[in-house]
Amino acid sequence: MKLIDPKSRSQTRLASLVILIAMVIWMILQWVGGKIGLEARYVFLLDFFALAAFAWSLLVLIRVWRRRQ
Repeated sequence: MKLIDPKSRSQTRLASLVILIAMVIWMILQWVGGKIGLEARYVFLLDFFALAAFAWSLLVLIRVWRRRQ
């Protein structure tokens, strides 16, 4: 079993935090948007921001995974 170097560990934590924060903010804004009747174009904008955060996190985690191979 390989130990994770500090740089990989910090990048993994950062990606995990980005996923968590993006998901929570996205869920809250979806709920608020439904309550106030937010237009669909703004809802899609929020979705794209969340997807961008998830894609960035995925790329970081893939890089960490490939470095460990």
